[in-house]
Amino acid sequence: MKFTELTIHTTTEGSELVADVLWRYTTYGVAISDVKDVIALQRDKAMYWDYIDESLTEKSEEVLVKCFIPLDETKKVAPLIRADLEELALSSSGFLNVGTLEDTRREVEGDDWLQIWKTHFRPLHIGGRIVVCPEWIKYEKQPHEEVVLLDSNMAFGTGEHETTSMCLKLLQEYLTPDSVCIDVGCGSGILGISAIKLGAKHAYLTDIDYVAVKSATHNSEINGVSRKVTVAHADLLNDVEIKGDIMLANITAEILCGLAPSIPKNLKEGGILILSGIIESRLDMVLKAFTAQNLKLDKTVREGEWIALSFKL
Repeated sequence: MKFTELTIHTTTEGSELVADVLWRYTTYGVAISDVKDVIALQRDKAMYWDYIDESLTEKSEEVLVKCFIPLDETKKVAPLIRADLEELALSSSGFLNVGTLEDTRREVEGDDWLQIWKTHFRPLHIGGRIVVCPEWIKYEKQPHEEVVLLDSNMAFGTGEHETTSMCLKLLQEYLTPDSVCIDVGCGSGILGISAIKLGAKHAYLTDIDYVAVKSATHNSEINGVSRKVTVAHADLLNDVEIKGDIMLANITAEILCGLAPSIPKNLKEGGILILSGIIESRLDMVLKAFTAQNLKLDKTVREGEWIALSFKL
């Protein structure tokens, strides 16, 4: 089978948003190549190489995000991707540098690359208790761990990015037995599924992307938690009777601010709101939007260039 390898030129800030766009149009894998990840691994001693080409650690702002599309679908899909990227550039203008968003293409023969892509995924330990694991890898969990299986062929949200990682860590700090959790913009469903694995009574997941809804539903099933998870194709919950002890939203700052007035109606008094996907230049804007809803800032967490916040109602 032949594929088009489509590569988008972006930045570290824009890489996850670009990857999210590409996931809408392929089930054959999305990969992010960012030299800052290599530098971070060396700095944190998470991985060791005997030798690294020094040119790899030279400062570079360009990040490559690539996906694979069946060759016979490229003519139809490529213009849709371009339109979504142009919308992303327009919506982020002035507050987020997403780079040139130029694309390059090449034809790839066969699907050996898919198996190679899968070999890059490993169980990911986050916050002491959660282990995120691709469904095709057999992992023997330890007594204190909760394993979240993900089919990474489908939708954005694997726990590898700082924004998701911070949400998972904060979730483990605040979750109590029988909590009801709400995840707005659920992507793969990783946050809501993790909540159930950690002991939550129920999790409500919403997303405006039908691929994300399909993915979250599938991931809930393979984790055996579908009876405690409700997935909705929606902007936010319409049912004011549904109240969460914990609400999570890992989206961009601009969208978070737009949702701010709607969020308290589905959060219990004394409930916790966890926000992520925020960069420094948009922090004050987010704080202003949510403190205006009678939410009190509880914690501020930073990883890399990203910030996560927790509020109490």
